[in-house]
Amino acid sequence: MTHQTTQSIIVGSDVKTVYKIWSNFENFPHFMENIKSVTKIGDKLSHWVMSGPLGFNVEWDAETTRMEDNARIAWNSRDNSTITTSGQVTFTELPNSQTEVTVTLQYEPPAGIAGDIVAKVFSNPEARLAEDLQNFKRYAEGMQRTVNG
Repeated sequence: MTHQTTQSIIVGSDVKTVYKIWSNFENFPHFMENIKSVTKIGDKLSHWVMSGPLGFNVEWDAETTRMEDNARIAWNSRDNSTITTSGQVTFTELPNSQTEVTVTLQYEPPAGIAGDIVAKVFSNPEARLAEDLQNFKRYAEGMQRTVNG
């Protein structure tokens, strides 16, 4: 059974900065609590490691299916992945150097132990995504202050 959630947040940074931070997937462990690491393994491919309860990890490979500069990023997990996931993030430029970030995430938990881990991690996907977006907002706004001195 596929689950889907959509969340939005307004970030106090310009769209180019926000897109640049998000499109560098290796930044994700800085703002997504359960993401342990993201490693680029090809032009459009990345390997993701998510920490779960009791020290178990869930790993999968994702393919970036769309990258529209300063507008949209979409992805799908690869067929050989432990978890089936897809989604997109859109970036909408707002007045006063602000950006609305909207994430839509779909996932299908696997069976077995990996499924139990994913179910625990995603027990409240709306709250988890909202918290991760709050973390992203703090991270991106902090990066903006660092860049602008």
